[in-house]
Amino acid sequence: MALYIFKRCLFVIPTLIAISIVSFAIINLPPGDYVDRLVAEGKNRGENMSEEQIAGLRTVYGLDRPITEQYIRWISDIVLRGDFGDSFRWNLPVSTLIGERLLLTVALSLSTLFFIWIVAIPIGILSAVKQYSIWDYVFTFIGFIGLAIPNFLIALALMYVSFKYLGQSVGGLFSPEYLDAPWSLEKVLDLTSHIWIPMVVLGTAGTAALIRTLRANMLDELRRPYVVTARAKGLSELRLIIKYPLRHALNPFVSSLNDVFVNLVSGGTIVAVVLGLQTIGPLLLEAFRGEDMFLAGSAILMMSMLAVMGTLFSDLLLAWLDPRIRLR
Repeated sequence: MALYIFKRCLFVIPTLIAISIVSFAIINLPPGDYVDRLVAEGKNRGENMSEEQIAGLRTVYGLDRPITEQYIRWISDIVLRGDFGDSFRWNLPVSTLIGERLLLTVALSLSTLFFIWIVAIPIGILSAVKQYSIWDYVFTFIGFIGLAIPNFLIALALMYVSFKYLGQSVGGLFSPEYLDAPWSLEKVLDLTSHIWIPMVVLGTAGTAALIRTLRANMLDELRRPYVVTARAKGLSELRLIIKYPLRHALNPFVSSLNDVFVNLVSGGTIVAVVLGLQTIGPLLLEAFRGEDMFLAGSAILMMSMLAVMGTLFSDLLLAWLDPRIRLR
């Protein structure tokens, strides 16, 4: 098991390097750069820059070098000094802009993942054990509704309910008085009181999909001969389900968690914009709009790192659940 964990952790390094290369190349694919944007904004204000001024700006921002040299300098500063560069637009270190947002992104993704587990596993088991019952039909209908309704629409509905009936400030992960306040117990409690809306919104589609997956896997396992034999030997129904069919049915469930976590990290940008969340997604969108190269590249790298860590966690959990995974 230790060798398997070591190998899986070792694969993370070349994966992140490849992601950094591809993301940096994609960011530089569109024509123009941040200096071109500054020149265009100056022309809109009636200001014209000379060629010398434009060349000077490119030298200041380091955009006069070839793309390969820019990438090597950027990734070397990250690896050797932990320096992600400075944001062109905000004129602040990228680590300062991303730091707290990365923490909130991790907190939101993990809480949403646990919400999916807590809801999907019991409902999936109940739907399989009580196949074609009223509960099975109800949860199937709710699951299809969750898959069909867009997340941003659920976000708008929950914002309305939260504001009108619960008297809670909507938009963002904090109340206005805690937005720029230092971290404290009160700020953490305020975060927990706001995080449930994006948690439910982001978890709805993932929960609905995993309920169907677990239900199908459980139905397949419940018809196996070993279940009939265990039941004939007098094993209680609850213990039988938990000890045998559930454990085997969880293999595809766990293996699909990496896709769920990747979608939570990278696919929640629209929801984050609608809800005004202080996560990496909206910041990345602003970086793309402003052609803020180092900020966009660092944000993509951080989000990719979270996705890779989620995939690694899924693989390790699957290996712990099924010893056959560790064999060659």
